[in-house]
Amino acid sequence: MANHIKCLIIGSGPAGYTAAIYAARAGMNPVMYMGGQPGGQLTTTTEVDNFPGYPKGIDGPAMMQDLENQARRFGTDVRFGMATKVDFSVSPKKVFIDDTQEIEADTVIIATGASAKWLGLEGEKTFNGLGVSACAVCDGFFYRNQEVAVVGGGDTAAEEASYLANLCTKVHLIVRREELRASVIMQKRVLSNPKIEIHWNTETEEILGDTTGVNGAKVKNNKTGEVTVLPVTGFFVAIGHKPNTDIFKGFLDMDEAGYLKTEKGSSRTNIPGVFASGDAQDNVYRQAITAAGTGCMAALDAERWLAEQELH
Repeated sequence: MANHIKCLIIGSGPAGYTAAIYAARAGMNPVMYMGGQPGGQLTTTTEVDNFPGYPKGIDGPAMMQDLENQARRFGTDVRFGMATKVDFSVSPKKVFIDDTQEIEADTVIIATGASAKWLGLEGEKTFNGLGVSACAVCDGFFYRNQEVAVVGGGDTAAEEASYLANLCTKVHLIVRREELRASVIMQKRVLSNPKIEIHWNTETEEILGDTTGVNGAKVKNNKTGEVTVLPVTGFFVAIGHKPNTDIFKGFLDMDEAGYLKTEKGSSRTNIPGVFASGDAQDNVYRQAITAAGTGCMAALDAERWLAEQELH
């Protein structure tokens, strides 16, 4: 027999934990399943300096533990497990955990996040948080007055390169084609910036470094075969993100990239009682603080919906 829950939260990053704090304080008895990466993307970040309330900064895993402890303090039932299948065509909604356990929920708050796309190089794992990053806004400050590389040719890469050019002495933009895929305005911004050097038809072969972090990137021109070592201390991968929303296909409206669509100014999806928060529905900002804000919105929207249905 399926377990019945008033408020189910899928995912455990800043959005999920904030939703849990608000839902618990509203007496909704939330149950959270943490997913495949408990704590979300921030658990792979060595230092977080831009989240309010931490004047000395904090490492990502410690911050996520703080948020989890706060959610538990108000009564959130935090559980290990990953949502692997849903059925939102019925009410209560059905969610299956690890393909075995069936949950019935009056409301579902989605906080499954998004995952950065990587090149597949060993150095991305070795130096993650030690020079390798997928977020210039998050980590660019640590590389001010240094030389860095950005990989990618779309709008994300152009934006990251432009942002880093305001902080760094030089930005190497590594583009595997002979043209940028970015919008015209972003191309103009990159091409006109004297601090950005574009390496056309170029691919990264290896990220170099030692115990202190990244100290170079070996790149190869895919037309000439010429190999060059770029003297960079930061390596930013900007080839996009993939929202973790596959299990909701066929039920929830998404854009072409898979980001969940919500009603403007709310967290409501096209299914009543299902709310989306965090990077699963945000392809613009993708910051911990904005994710937390939408988690708050989702909990408030869920509480109001339950009240309207006289379920709370």
